Amino acid sequence: MKIKISPSILSADFGRLNEDIKTIEEHSDYIHVDVMDGHFVPNLSFGAPVMKDIDSKLPLDVHLMIENPENYIDDFAKAGADILTVHFEATDDLHGLLAKIKDLGMRAGVSIKPGTEVEVLEEYLDELDWVLIMSVEPGFGGQGFISGAVDKIKWLREHAPELDIAVDGGVNDKTARLCEEAGANVLIAGSYIFKSDDRREAIDLLRGVQGEGYDGA
Repeated sequence: MKIKISPSILSADFGRLNEDIKTIEEHSDYIHVDVMDGHFVPNLSFGAPVMKDIDSKLPLDVHLMIENPENYIDDFAKAGADILTVHFEATDDLHGLLAKIKDLGMRAGVSIKPGTEVEVLEEYLDELDWVLIMSVEPGFGGQGFISGAVDKIKWLREHAPELDIAVDGGVNDKTARLCEEAGANVLIAGSYIFKSDDRREAIDLLRGVQGEGYDGA
């Protein structure tokens, strides 16, 4: 499957967010938006009011790391989310939540923390458009890659050959190849891209493209 790149704006400069997005937009496939509430994970980021001001032609891939996600689905739909990912660990009614996300016209995704076994997702695979495997503990950027994510990706690809499988956390040009070989087709990276001296080169290295780089085809 073709590798797609979703730069995480958690590592962008929030004071010039749309300007930073423009520097990577032509070379990326999605914009990854990390929403954190300070409760489900020990960090705060931003919510739907900030997200609605993002100016990009790319689909917004929104990752809710929040408690009670069912209370905010409508807000993020109205703010322009194209893909909405909730955490398996944050809800007691994942079936209902996925159905609501789809009813609002978004693609439905689920994420699991490093300590959660991937097999818990088996009963939901037919309802999912997207699975996000966390390869760090969610909450902060710049952490090291947890290698156990690779086996989770392999299991998912074996059980859902057509599913979009994303990986987030410690993704760089080396760990990207491990994830790709395991079956991931969406790579999410924040600091590796936005802290790079050459953001296009960083994206090309993640994608495995050499030379002239990615032309959006």
